[in-house]
Amino acid sequence: MAQRHLDPTDPTAEVVTGDALAAYLRAQATEFLRALRLHRETGGANGGASARDRSSARESGAVESVDAARALRRSARRISGSLHTFRPLLDSGWSEEIRPELAWLSGTLGLEHAYEARLERLLLALQRLSGVTVFPAQAVTAAAAPEGPGGPAAPDPTPERGNLTVGAAKAGALLERQLTLARTRAHSTALQALGSSRFHAVADKVAVLASEVPLTPTAPTTDLRPLAAAAEERLTDAITALPLVVAGHPYNAEALVHGLSPDPSPHPQDGPWHQVRLLLRLHRYAQEVLHAGNKPVDVRLLAAGQALNRHRDASEAAAAAAQAARTPRIAPATAYALGVLHADQRHEVEAARFAFQQAWQKQIVSAP
Repeated sequence: MAQRHLDPTDPTAEVVTGDALAAYLRAQATEFLRALRLHRETGGANGGASARDRSSARESGAVESVDAARALRRSARRISGSLHTFRPLLDSGWSEEIRPELAWLSGTLGLEHAYEARLERLLLALQRLSGVTVFPAQAVTAAAAPEGPGGPAAPDPTPERGNLTVGAAKAGALLERQLTLARTRAHSTALQALGSSRFHAVADKVAVLASEVPLTPTAPTTDLRPLAAAAEERLTDAITALPLVVAGHPYNAEALVHGLSPDPSPHPQDGPWHQVRLLLRLHRYAQEVLHAGNKPVDVRLLAAGQALNRHRDASEAAAAAAQAARTPRIAPATAYALGVLHADQRHEVEAARFAFQQAWQKQIVSAP
């Protein structure tokens, strides 16, 4: 279905100047400070609890702390992205100093949630592929349950799932150990970061930004649309370079074989797609600045962004499965289950690429 949207380079459209950028940055800085206050009130002490302890963590305010951390990351990304896109209109020294710090903060706060989501994704995939429960807590409960007419009987695995069923539980336990340890370390790192002098320096600069934006003298009369159009052009060029024809195929053997090789480095196929995801985010933020948050949701951009998020999640999950399969002295059945899991996630990568191709190639009609 064709979509209509305004062309940011249309000379007949209303001019958007640096004042709009200043208002947007002040609003995002205010959101950052509000989220920081909420995070301090909730404490964030229980964010490192395991999945099976989540019910008790909710009672102690961990959910509010997670929401506050997510809001912090959201505001930090938008401030950093806007500083990048519209950097000619801002004080260069100040902008180049705070932008890497905001990127550091957003990345540090996002690691814990990423590990948690990755573990849940992999365990659910193992359960789907093997037909048995692989969540360690549930597996213990199922093993202790009585068998027979009065107790829950585990379904018999189909013959083609036999080998996978044998190693799925151990593969799930191995993944939980590795990713829970990584998540705990990420939680500790985030807490240390939020208490560090480096973070307090960033918070002080954002507090100043909430009241005073260091624009250049010409920014209040400079049109923002050419800079936003340049961000869109960079995105379009990056998408043009993507192998969208390959994305139309359901199976990519090259990426699958690379993931199971001894080389732990990410597959080079994934890098350009991750870059497009970042450029798409910058384009979205630029549109938010131009339209002051009043622009209707662009379904095309939304669907493309969701597909790229799924692509990143599946790519990182496949890498985690491959890394677990490289663990020394694991049983062959466990390695087999992890190999099947890796292949499944690489198929999810290809499916996400195909979904992005379908979303992006929808026809666009510019408004007259």
